[in-house]
Amino acid sequence: MLHAVTISNGKATLCSRYVKTYKYKTENEAGYPLFPNVFSGFNSLIASAARGSVTAARVITGQYNLSNGIGLANTSLALFSNRLFALGESDLPYEIKLTENGDIETVGRYDFNGKLSMSMTAHPKIDVETGETFAFRYGPIPPFLTYFRFDSNGVKHNDVPVFSMTRPSFLHDFAITKKYAVFADIQLGMNPLEMISGGPPVGSDPSKIPRIGILPRYANDESKIKWFDVPGFNIVHAINAWDEEDGKTVTLIAPNVLSIEHTMERLELVHAMIEKVKINIETGIISRQPLSARNLDFAVLNPKFQGKRSRFVYAAIGNPMPKISGVVKIDVLKGEEVGCRMYGEGCFGGEPFFVANEDGVEEDDGYLVSYVHDEKKGESRFIVMDAKSPELEIVAEVKLPRRVPYGFHGLFVSESDMRKLSVS
Repeated sequence: MLHAVTISNGKATLCSRYVKTYKYKTENEAGYPLFPNVFSGFNSLIASAARGSVTAARVITGQYNLSNGIGLANTSLALFSNRLFALGESDLPYEIKLTENGDIETVGRYDFNGKLSMSMTAHPKIDVETGETFAFRYGPIPPFLTYFRFDSNGVKHNDVPVFSMTRPSFLHDFAITKKYAVFADIQLGMNPLEMISGGPPVGSDPSKIPRIGILPRYANDESKIKWFDVPGFNIVHAINAWDEEDGKTVTLIAPNVLSIEHTMERLELVHAMIEKVKINIETGIISRQPLSARNLDFAVLNPKFQGKRSRFVYAAIGNPMPKISGVVKIDVLKGEEVGCRMYGEGCFGGEPFFVANEDGVEEDDGYLVSYVHDEKKGESRFIVMDAKSPELEIVAEVKLPRRVPYGFHGLFVSESDMRKLSVS
């Protein structure tokens, strides 16, 4: 479900709507679940065979058409190719539209003129200077990683399969610089064979050494990708990356999950610490610097600085994730926290998002926006914080009629960008 707060002419409107995916419409019409869910567990080889037989029977009898997609669109949102998309890693993007009165409409599944036939990441990276969008997909069968991009007109370029990723890794996010795409091959991976026999679809492998892969961002094949071992560095989300002035070093900012084995089941035991990692792509020398000891994730920055040197990061404080008890501002160059806002006892928020001041000069000229829920009072608010102030001062808030759930990603879209959106 999408939740949108539209602010216009001094009035705020909250709208909550399901994305009308093929899965949603088919199951809603049937009145019960039809599509298999790998995260529900297959329990055993016999149960897997039974579930497979039921799925095949439903396809043969026309209860659903696999070519229409069976995935969700509930992970994140992105504005690119002059369209607004709801994204999930298990299906194609779904184009959505926000009407003038603040309602959310699903336009439909979008395949970029037939050039995107399989799923893509829910975290594409957009270069605001060139208008290009960079993305990938991953899966349980080779190639385990496939990279691709869209030009400023929304035209998808050819896939770049990466066969040097030799095992199916859980690759939820990545980063770009002006010269490279940066991927993480972590200890969390997909287990298709264990899943069939009743095991979890995703699990950790403590014997595996995490790697960082650096691929030229305009590569036509994987021949120039370089992999670097980074022991103990497991990232689920990436914040930013850039090329250093020496022309041979890439800097990556990301939360390192210190207890990766608990990521899928015991979130209360998970602790992620933001690190700055520098990789010399010629010598292979790597340096690492922790930027905070707090449990931090769902971090954002000024979108204008995506893929280039940035100074400030705003990260959510897990208590534990996905409950967020506050936000910290980190000065990446100084390597320390320079701002903090705690929401108060019993109050938890969602992912913050940075809204740049259109007339701003400095990187932190802007606002942080988020949803906060008071569990004691049962009240929810949409808050606006001054991103420049050390206290991240709340400068505006809107009381909401209902709660927005924790744990999902968000997006801010300006009114001027909304006017530019085209509907196919």
